[in-house]
This record gives sequence, C-alpha cells and structure tokens, in this order.
Amino acid sequence: MSEVEATIRIDAPPEEVWDTVMDPAQLADWVTIHRRLVRADEGAPHAGYEMEQLIHMRGVTVDVHWSLAEFDPCRRAVWEGRGPARSRARTEYLLAAENGATRFDYRNDFHAPLGPLGAIVSRALVGGMPQREANRSLERLKSKIEKGRKQRAAVG
Repeated sequence: MSEVEATIRIDAPPEEVWDTVMDPAQLADWVTIHRRLVRADEGAPHAGYEMEQLIHMRGVTVDVHWSLAEFDPCRRAVWEGRGPARSRARTEYLLAAENGATRFDYRNDFHAPLGPLGAIVSRALVGGMPQREANRSLERLKSKIEKGRKQRAAVG
C-alpha cells in the first residue's frame, strides 16, 4: 500500500472549496493526473454517488470507478476507487475553517494488485510521484479558487 497526504490553506470559505472539489466537472481544472471524466451520476454528490475517470501516471492511462463512501457536506468526503487488476484506492478530503480560510487535507491510500509483490513493483515504478502530484494538484486548486475570488471581487 502507498499513502499520500497533503495539506494546503486556501483563502476561501469551506463551502466554496467544497463546491469545487466535489464537482466532477471541475476535476480537470485542478487534479494533475486527471485526463477525462468518463461518467458521473446526475445531481449533487451524496453518499453512494458514483463517477468514473481516466487518470494518467508515468505514461499509463487507467480507468478508475469511484463511489462516494462517506459524505459530510463541507467537512469530509471519502471516495473509494477500483482500478485495473483489482487495484483499489481510497481518497479522503477533510475541510476545516481557519480564520476566514479553509484548511484542505487530502489523503490517498493506494492498494496495488498482487499483494506484497504488486506493492514492490508499484513503489519501483511510481516512486515519489504521487506525493509530487498531490502537492501540485492542491496548488492548482488553491490558485483556481483564489483567482476566481479575486476576479469576482474586481467585477462586483
């Protein structure tokens, strides 16, 4: 199993950050490994909501089917994913208000197929890439939200 954790402070209220991270149509704007949203349930996310996306790492594009396993609006979401060869992932978003801003904690646990052998191969192929991509994704999320706020403030 490989685990990635990243945290960032975003100058926006938790509701605004939540609306962005929970909108599958906005994944391409901030998730660096996202390639395409294949399908998503209609309506707003809720426990049991499902989506399918293509992600790309180290020259390989894979299809991941996600189900929203835990859902506490504006606070916590847990996505459980299934990929090729019985690989599994669990992604958690935690949001907390901090002095007019939001602390966004991201955690991803990836379980490679083929047990311990698969984990060794996964570490050899991927190395520190997931951590770098998580950090880059959160920087893109911060930039997207904060630039949007500045643009709206300039207009309004």
